[in-house]
Amino acid sequence: MGFALSDMQLTSSAFVNGGGIPQKHTGEGEDVSPAFSWSDAPQGTKSFALICHDPDAPLITPGKYGFVHWVLYNIPADVTSIPEAVSQYTTGHSDFGKPGYGGPMPPNGHGVHHYFFWLLALNTDSPLPGGLTLWKLLEQVESSCIGMNRLVGTYQRD
Repeated sequence: MGFALSDMQLTSSAFVNGGGIPQKHTGEGEDVSPAFSWSDAPQGTKSFALICHDPDAPLITPGKYGFVHWVLYNIPADVTSIPEAVSQYTTGHSDFGKPGYGGPMPPNGHGVHHYFFWLLALNTDSPLPGGLTLWKLLEQVESSCIGMNRLVGTYQRD
């Protein structure tokens, strides 16, 4: 299938699609990941990955765009939700240069940024090593991705 939207649904109790991300989940607040739940995973799903990417951020690496805030994977297929400040599963490296969640914190006066939380359904449960960047994760799972969808939140600093 590759990277195409599926019928899978991703929601959060913290914000609605297209809505503002509460300060609690940003670099200006407690900086904890929001809770998420999902449904309608494709048949054959064996694991999930969840990422957060801000395409509105200024270019930070030649050949890449935006800013990666979170890379979480090795989530078993029987999991359909994760709690706020999740500490289970495997974390990759964000563009903050460390593992784990790093919430929105766009430059002052840069306007509204859109944060794409992507859920990937994979047809493999082979464990991936910790510390993968978003781009390394996508290289590893591209041929195993059987479904994906997103939830978009917004945030801006004055």
